[in-house]
Amino acid sequence: MPDLWLFALASVILESLVSLTGVLIIPFSGQKLKTFTSFLVSLAVGAMLGDAFIHLLPDAFERTTSPTGTALCVLAGIFGFFVLEKFLHWRHGHQHENDEHKATVHPVGWMSLFASSLDNFVDGLVIGSSFLLSVPTGIATTVAIVLHEIPKEMGEFGVFIQAGFSKQRAILLNCLTALFSVTGTLLALWIGGSVGDFPALVTPFAAGIFIYIACSDLVPQLHQELKPSRSALQLVTMLVGVGLMLLVKFFE
Repeated sequence: MPDLWLFALASVILESLVSLTGVLIIPFSGQKLKTFTSFLVSLAVGAMLGDAFIHLLPDAFERTTSPTGTALCVLAGIFGFFVLEKFLHWRHGHQHENDEHKATVHPVGWMSLFASSLDNFVDGLVIGSSFLLSVPTGIATTVAIVLHEIPKEMGEFGVFIQAGFSKQRAILLNCLTALFSVTGTLLALWIGGSVGDFPALVTPFAAGIFIYIACSDLVPQLHQELKPSRSALQLVTMLVGVGLMLLVKFFE
């Protein structure tokens, strides 16, 4: 058990350090930034779908006594994040209408901060729960989340800057939101040690979240690229992401 906690905490700390990658966008602009981000998003799509279908779902269905209940947990993850994202979009639009001229920092900056904190907390729960299944599954999940977090953190850093935060404050906010990942992992490990069914409930829910993020949020970004050569590169990069998850599977 101590080794399990050590692996999980080391992984979530590594994932949290990704919050610092936002500073990488400072030297880039225009087409270079777009190409770099597109590559990372494609890799994240493949890794998240690969982790969901190669690691999380097989483990969840292998451990469950109710396949229907597990499937419903997957759907709960998908619809749950749809509702959350819809609420955040509605809240942002509402604040934009009422507070547009009342603050130096645009409301979208604060809403992005809230959304990032919640997202990181869920990521921490997922990492902790996946390590309760097995160390290789935990490592695969961490890799998938890191690949997703890099373009997300870079995007959030850009949102913070555009909302009116200074670069120094934007970096600090990214680091503070990363602490929610550690909190989520500690909570998952603590609850999982006393509630035996906890991983069986959280794992399919996490798979649903991964599927939703990859297909609903990331894939539409990739469709903005219309050049055949770059579209082909996107597909290859997605397959590389899936391949990474398959490679980790061989070590289980």
